[in-house]
This record gives sequence, structure tokens and C-alpha cells, in this order.
Amino acid sequence: MNRPAPVEISYDCLRFLITHNPTNAQLGRFIEDLKNYGVNTLVRVCAATYDKTPVEQEGIHVLDWPFDDGSAPPDQLVDDWLSLLQTKFRDEPGSCVAVHCVAGLGR
Repeated sequence: MNRPAPVEISYDCLRFLITHNPTNAQLGRFIEDLKNYGVNTLVRVCAATYDKTPVEQEGIHVLDWPFDDGSAPPDQLVDDWLSLLQTKFRDEPGSCVAVHCVAGLGR
């Protein structure tokens, strides 16, 4: 199955990588992509479809913050997201936060 390529979005010292949701079979390539973009935090906003252990073994912190596709995230998740970004970009300017849903298109 063809997956969309990762897309980097940058503004000032903020860097984000929007990507698809890999399977365990695609995990090696997925981790390579994350490392190539300098990702050190990954936020999964859909149900887990792969083992996050190999990702974390590469020094990438994985956060599971799922919410329903096509809906707005709960207020607490928005607060957590904003807190993460405030801390991340204050303490590590230029770092990259990756986020994915199922196809890298929704949520």
C-alpha cells in the first residue's frame, strides 16, 4: 500500500512532521523517517496499530492521545498539546514534534 510521504511544517522555531500511521511491518522505514527529520517526540492521535517500543528505543518519546476521527479533540487534550509545545520549543528550540492519525490526513 502506498502511504503519503511525511510533510514537515515549520514556523519560526516550531517544527512539526505530519505522517501516516505505520504498521509493524513498516516500522523500520518509519523510524528512519522520524530520525531523518530530527523527531524526538511523536504524538499518536489514533488507536495504536504498531508496537511503540522500537520507536522509544531510538530515543523518541511516544505519546498516545487518541480521539475520534472527524471530531474536535477534547479540551484536556488541547491543553496537553499546547503545554507540550510550549515546553518542547522553549527547552529545545528547533526540535521536531511528529504527529499522526491513521492516514496523515484527518483529525
